[in-house]
Amino acid sequence: MEKKIRVLVAKPGLDGHDRGAKVIARALRDDGMEVIYTGLRQTPEQIVDAAIQEDADVIAMSILSGAHNHLFPRVTELLADKGVDDVLVLGGGVIPEDDIPFLKGKGIAAVFGPGTPTKATIEFIRANLKRS
Repeated sequence: MEKKIRVLVAKPGLDGHDRGAKVIARALRDDGMEVIYTGLRQTPEQIVDAAIQEDADVIAMSILSGAHNHLFPRVTELLADKGVDDVLVLGGGVIPEDDIPFLKGKGIAAVFGPGTPTKATIEFIRANLKRS
């Protein structure tokens, strides 16, 4: 039996809105993935520590507060500092198109905005996950 994909869904920063994160968490779970939801107001350090402890294959972060250009890259920096190079890191939420190239340059594999079908996120994870 193939190991389930483990996805850590996180809400970094002071953003208190988690409807989108819960929608994607449920869609991933319904697709057969194991989902760990960290809850609201997580620091990048808490997100990375949880991902390592939970042996996550994917970190999926959702943000609406506008702090994505600081918080998302901080997560990828902390992963690199800890020698973790096999976790697929995704972003979602209200993120301006102009910011996406910067985020991708900082190690965010993909950014999914409002209205993205959950199937697109699922397909991206399955197509881009590095599994050993």
